[in-house]
Amino acid sequence: KMMGRANNPLRSILNYASEKFLQDQLNLWYILTVMGRNEDTGDLEMKGLYIGNTIDCYNLACDLSLRVNFTLLPKAPAKIVTYLDPDEFHSTWLGNKAIYRTRMAIADKGTLIVLAPGVRRFGEDDQVDVLIRKYGYKGTPATMQSMKENEELQNNLSAVAHLIHGTSEGRFEVVYCPGHLTKQEIEGVGYQYGDLEEMSKKYDVNTLADGWNKEADGTEFFFISNPALGLWAVADRFEDNSNDDNDGVSMAATEPTKFSTKDQEAVDGSGGVGGWAKPPT
Repeated sequence: KMMGRANNPLRSILNYASEKFLQDQLNLWYILTVMGRNEDTGDLEMKGLYIGNTIDCYNLACDLSLRVNFTLLPKAPAKIVTYLDPDEFHSTWLGNKAIYRTRMAIADKGTLIVLAPGVRRFGEDDQVDVLIRKYGYKGTPATMQSMKENEELQNNLSAVAHLIHGTSEGRFEVVYCPGHLTKQEIEGVGYQYGDLEEMSKKYDVNTLADGWNKEADGTEFFFISNPALGLWAVADRFEDNSNDDNDGVSMAATEPTKFSTKDQEAVDGSGGVGGWAKPPT
């Protein structure tokens, strides 16, 4: 319920810590970027750059990010295919964005296929890798029970959180197609194994377009070329049950925030962020 929402319990904690303990001690500034695809070339580019020392900086960045990175689908796909760039994703620790960025979109009893040619391990470090292999992505109840019973998990809560948001909770099937992990390793942590070579022939990422596609037999599926760049959902799983007008979908329904000034203009290759026509005085 936190995904895609500007205001959430974790943000409230961070804001409180900043206001009560940091702002009086440090000259604290925030720099946030919003990245997205160029609609003409498909290349990754910066859509927004926000620099400031108040919460307004964060709110403005969230406002733009919801417009650039959030996709509300009209129906839940029975099958989603995601691709993890091998230059960027080498572990399920990072690659599981394919799961938690799409879980609010995929249909019940659906299938998520993760094409992961660069994935060669589970954790980004050896300690977490061992914990993931030992406890697996077995769902929230099993993970919470393991945490209660095992001190090594109690001492590594980030691993516990990762194990939880890396599971489908049994609602849909996750088929992982790694370039450097075995069938036994993948199934050992609770995922279904897919042969990367076979799946790459069936789902050629060089010819697929982001969004709805069809297999040779007419079966419909939704393709995502980089799950790190967005959040996907269907309306009934992303209902705005907050009283905050700047939360969730309600933000995306408002007019775009004007984050540039009269002294700024777009510069070629900047993604529309722009530079100073004349420096501020």
